[in-house]
This record gives sequence, structure tokens and C-alpha cells, in this order.
Amino acid sequence: MFNTTTSVRRKPGPGNSLSTLTTKYNDQDIQRYGLEDKERKIRRRRRTLGFRHFILRHSWALPLFLAIAFPTLYAINPVKFNVFSHFILLSYRHGPVIDGIVLPVAQYEKGIGDLAFVAFYANVLFLARKFIFEKLLRPLARKNNILTKGKQQRFMEQMYTACYFAVMGPFGLYVMKATPGLWLFQTHGMYDSYPHRSLGSAIKFYYLFQAAYWVQQSVVLVLRLEKPRKDHMELTVHHIITIALIALSYRYHFTHIGISVYITHDISDLFLAISKSLNYLGYRLQTPAFCLCVIAWIYLRHYTNWRILYSVLTEFRTVGPFELDWEAQQYKCRLSQFITFGLLATLQTLNIIWLYCLFRNAYRLLFLGIAKDDRSDTEESEIEDGESRLGSLKLFITFVVTPNVICSSSIKDTNGNFADEAEPHHHQDLKEKEISQHADPKVVAVTNYTIGIEPWFN
Repeated sequence: MFNTTTSVRRKPGPGNSLSTLTTKYNDQDIQRYGLEDKERKIRRRRRTLGFRHFILRHSWALPLFLAIAFPTLYAINPVKFNVFSHFILLSYRHGPVIDGIVLPVAQYEKGIGDLAFVAFYANVLFLARKFIFEKLLRPLARKNNILTKGKQQRFMEQMYTACYFAVMGPFGLYVMKATPGLWLFQTHGMYDSYPHRSLGSAIKFYYLFQAAYWVQQSVVLVLRLEKPRKDHMELTVHHIITIALIALSYRYHFTHIGISVYITHDISDLFLAISKSLNYLGYRLQTPAFCLCVIAWIYLRHYTNWRILYSVLTEFRTVGPFELDWEAQQYKCRLSQFITFGLLATLQTLNIIWLYCLFRNAYRLLFLGIAKDDRSDTEESEIEDGESRLGSLKLFITFVVTPNVICSSSIKDTNGNFADEAEPHHHQDLKEKEISQHADPKVVAVTNYTIGIEPWFN
């Protein structure tokens, strides 16, 4: 009635065993968690870069707010003891009598409130730089057929420098003229009647406003608002030495030395900035302006500064007191002599390096007819070549590093996998391959499916 059957247990297939299935599902979980972790990192990186981009793009907002808020808060109660007066006005004013000597103008002492003055006007200069760049210099560049963004940026940097030193250079000469014993870089007056504990209003404003300018330039350097040049390291050291010289000379009453050093660098920078601006504009006056720049550079930054360095070794000890007395605020001693000479000698070393660059530029200009800044990585054709690759570079960074990707999960790739199941490295290879073939697309077609990109940098 019943047929006898034999039950035979079949061996599971190579892909159907319990251990194989468990391993497969575990691998899928690991892959899913790995993808989620990568997505979280990408989103976090995108937020960071987006915040940095927002700050740099709206860098004028905070300076504008502070430039309006502080004067307004002072104007509400314009008295001497208003804390905001330290930001707007010179602090520590007293009568014209110093140590029993009647001076022709009111004098100002020094104090911690001067830091507020420097910080506020560094903020004002930062805002002024942004306004001058965008509202005055960029239209001027376009009007003179400077069309690429790289060349516009370089032109605006040089014109801004020229505008600043065109004002502060003559003002520095006025301050030097009004300071006894300093006119035409006389070195005896730098040490006579030391210590200079109090300053006239013009001298104090000049010194602190110059300090604010170099603080602002240091912020620009740190934030890389200007594209680094070949001499980026030298420029960084220069800013550090400059800030150190300003702070130490002001605190320890060597301001008369600082005035002379200020002027030698300001006027030479003025001639250099004018020469480079004329070069970008393509004017014929560029050659005589550059020759005048080299002459001014040699006389002011080398001959005059060598005289100042020599006076630190000689007159620093022989003219005026030479002892350390903290109670009398007398700091002209062997230690301050060593520090002053070391900082000025380091500054002179940097000036020699830049003089070598000027000589190379002069040789190219006079004998080869090539007007090019030897310090710059991005002059002329290099800037244009860089900008032609800028679109694809930005797209690559946006797509690979900070993407905002829109995929259709119902469309398969070339391996038959759904788009959202494709392996990450396969996506990246395809994206890099396609990106290299497009200059600046809004949509990149990747094999059989399309990925839309919404870049944040627009």
C-alpha cells in the first residue's frame, strides 16, 4: 500500500549554509554602518566648511557692527570715564607739564587701555579694506581691463597698500619733524631725553594707528585672505618681528626709534606698491617708477636702517642713561640693547632677501623686457591658467568632500546594483572620472544613472 521511501539529507549549497548566511548578513550590517559613519563624517565636514565659507564671505558683518556699535555707545554718554572712550579716543591724557617741564602740547601717558584703541582701529581698517576693495578698486580694475579674479585681487592688494602709505608716509614725516632730534633720521634724538614715558597726541595716534594696521595685516595673513606668495614664510616672520618691535618699543619707551623705522619701511612700501599697481595697469610709467622704487628701497631700508643698527651698538649706551631701573621706568640697558639689535637685524635680513628679488626683477625688466614680481606664484598667465581649472577643482571638492547628492534608488548602475547599494569606492572612481571631463557642470552623469549636485560655494 505504501511505498517505502528513503529520506536523504542533502548537503546545503555553498551559499546556503547557516554560517555563510550569517557572515553575509553581518557583512551587510558592517557595510551599512560603515556607510552611515562615512555619511555622518561627510555631513560634519560639510557643516564645518560651510561655516568657514559663510564667515569668509560675510567677513564684513562683524567689523561693521562693531564700528557702528562702539561709537554709538560712547555717544550716548560721552564722558571721560565711559569705557568705550578707550576704543574711540586716545587715553591717559594729562597736562603739558612733564617732570616740571612745560611742553607746547598736551601729553598722553601709556596704559592697558591703548590695546582697546589698537583693537578697534584694526577692526575699522579691516572694514575699510573690504569696502575699498569691492566698491572702489574692483570697478577700477575692470575699467582698466583687468578681468581675471586673480589679477584683480593682486591689483587691489597693491592699490590698497599704496593708498594707506600715501597717507601714513607723509603723516610719519610730519611726526618726525615735530619730534626734537629726529628730523631726517638723526640718531642722537632717538636716545636723548630717554625714557619717553609720555607722548604728544600726534605721536601717540601715529604709533597706535600703525600698530592697528599691522594687526589687521596679520589677521589677513592668518585667515589667508590674500593668496600666499613664494615669500610667504618671510612675510610671516616679517609680521611677527614687526608686531614684536611695535609692542616692545611702545611698552619700554623706545618710540623714537620706532618712528624712524616706521617711516623707512612705509615710504619704500609706497614706492613698491605704486610700481606694481602701474605694472598691472600696463602704464609706461611702470619702468621709471620701479627704478625709483629700487633707489628708495636701498636708501631707506638699507642705508638708513644700517645707520640705525650702528647707533644701537654705539649711541644706545653713550647717549642718555644706560641702566635698568624698574621704578623709574628706565629700561635702556644691555638686555634691551641686545633685543633691539636682534630684532632690527632680523628685519634687515628679510630686507636683504627682498632686495635680491628686486634686483632680479630689475634685470628682467631692463634687459629682457619682462615685468614680473619674482615673489609671486600667480602672475600673468599662471593666474589665468589657475582660474581656467578653478571650476572643476571647486566641483571636485564639493562632490567628493562635501556633496549634496540626489540619487534615484530605482536606477541601476553598470554592475546591476541599485544606485544606493553600489559600493562607495565604485562611486568615487566614477565621479572622479566624470569630473575630470567637465569644467563646471551642474549635473554629472555617472554611467546609467544621474547624480544632481547642489554646490554650496555659489
